[in-house]
Amino acid sequence: MATSGQIEPGGAAARPAHKPVVSIAMAVCNVDRFLAEAIESILGQSLQDFELIIVDFGSTDNSLDISARYAAKDARVKLHRAENCSLPEARNKASLLGQGEFIAVADADDIYLPDRLRLGVEFLRRHPEVGLVGTAMEFIDAGGKPLHTASHPARNSEIQSALMTQSVLFHPTVLIRREAFVSAGGYRPVFNVVYDYDLWLRIAEHFQIANLEQVAVKYRIHSHQDSLRQLRQRTLSKLAAQASARRRRLGQTDPLNSAAEITPALLTELGVTYQEQQHELFLDYRHWILLLSSSGEYALALRAATEILQSDLSGIERRLIADVHLSAAKLWWREGRRMRTIQSVCRAVMTDPATIGRLCRAALRRIGLE
Repeated sequence: MATSGQIEPGGAAARPAHKPVVSIAMAVCNVDRFLAEAIESILGQSLQDFELIIVDFGSTDNSLDISARYAAKDARVKLHRAENCSLPEARNKASLLGQGEFIAVADADDIYLPDRLRLGVEFLRRHPEVGLVGTAMEFIDAGGKPLHTASHPARNSEIQSALMTQSVLFHPTVLIRREAFVSAGGYRPVFNVVYDYDLWLRIAEHFQIANLEQVAVKYRIHSHQDSLRQLRQRTLSKLAAQASARRRRLGQTDPLNSAAEITPALLTELGVTYQEQQHELFLDYRHWILLLSSSGEYALALRAATEILQSDLSGIERRLIADVHLSAAKLWWREGRRMRTIQSVCRAVMTDPATIGRLCRAALRRIGLE
C-alpha cells in the first residue's frame, strides 16, 4: 500500500503480467458507514476478472482501515493514498493506476448489483464504436430502502442530442473504454463537481455512447453526500461544461483548460447571462428538493427550499416559485410548524393566485371527486 501523500509513479512497475478485464476506480474519503457494503457488492460480481483500485484521499474515519482489510485478504483490491488532492483528481489516479481494458466507476456509498460489470463488458465488446455505456439505476435511502428507479435514453442519437442540456448517464453505472478515458484526458480538476458530465461531453465528441435498460447499481441518497452540499456550484459547473462544449464544437479554444475556478463571472464571459444562471439554479434546487423529500431527507429538503427562496428570484416563473413555497409548506407541516406552514401557503398564493385552483383540484383528487 502506498503511504505517501501522492501516488508514487514507481507503483506501476510491479504490475502483474495478467491484465484484468475491468479496473474499478473507487475514490474514498470518510465513508466508513457504507464502504464495506459497497466493496462486498463489487467482490460479488458475476464477472470476476477485475481489479478494484481504491484511492483514499484524506479519510479521518475508519475508511482507510476498512479498505486495508479488504486489500489484505483479496489480491484484486489495491489500496493507495493521495491525501492532498480533490475528488476528480483521486478518480483520475484510481482510473489510471488500473490495467483493465475497461474502467468502471464505483462510489463508496453505492451498491453494485451482481451483473453490473458483465452487462457493460458484453455490450462494449459487441459495439466497438461505443466509448462508454451506462445503465438504469435504483435510488435507495440511507438505510437501503428502495425509493424509485430511473433510466436515460438508450440510443447514441438521443444521448448526443440530450447531452447538450443535461447529463443523461448515471456516473456510478458507467463502463468506459480505457482508450476513450485516456484520449479525453480524464476528469478535469477545475470541475470539483459534475466532472463526470464534462467528461461525457468530451468523450461524446469522438465516440458513440449508450445506455442499457437494466438496473445495475443502487444509488444511495443520504445527508453526507457532496452533491447535497454543493448545489450552487453544481449548477455553475453544469453550465460551464455546456458552454465549453459549444465552443469546442465551433472549433474555438476551450477556456476551461486553463481556468482555475468556475465562477459566475467566468460563465458570463462564456456567454451565459446572469439571468440564465439564476434560472438554471432555481430549477436544480427545485429538483433536489423533490428528490430529498422523496428519500426522507426532509431537513435537507427544507434547507434547500429556504436557501433558494431567499435568493434572487427575478425572472423566475411565478408558478415555479409558488411550487417551491408549497413544497416548503409540506416540509414545515412535517416539522409541526403550523404557522410556518400557513405562511408558506399564503406566499404561494400571493406569488401565483392560480395556486388556489391547483390546491382545490389536488384536494378533489384526494377524495376521489376528480
